[in-house]
Amino acid sequence: MKIVIGSDHTGIEYKYLIIKYLINKGYKIQDCGLSSYGKIVDYPDFIHPTSQIVEKGKADFGIIICGSGNGAAMTANKYPNIRAALVWKEEIAVLAKKHNNANMISLPARFLKKNELLNIVKIFLQTDFEGGRHKKRIEKIPIKNPQ
Repeated sequence: MKIVIGSDHTGIEYKYLIIKYLINKGYKIQDCGLSSYGKIVDYPDFIHPTSQIVEKGKADFGIIICGSGNGAAMTANKYPNIRAALVWKEEIAVLAKKHNNANMISLPARFLKKNELLNIVKIFLQTDFEGGRHKKRIEKIPIKNPQ
């Protein structure tokens, strides 16, 4: 399974922590995030490439990180085939995948501890989409013929 990850300066430490964890679990990783500490950047510059990789099917899931998680999620969700969920606790990770079939999670670096962060990632990746009534709801998310 291939996972793409992107972050701005607030998420760089967590990005490297997640990458190390995922590599140890046998996942293939593509890093689209900021690579050096001490530089302040704009999150869309890193979230767009990360989202495009998931959008094009070149990765199974995406993980995006910014200070609040909101800007990253808003940017990712501009892409028609992206369902990025802002996740700040384990129960939200379960529901994002189980009910919404999220293909990206957006993590708020300023509001998560390291152990919470890795648990959220683990739970998200281990949870399966439930389908059923949730499938028809997800099919209603994209705008049809916007005018």
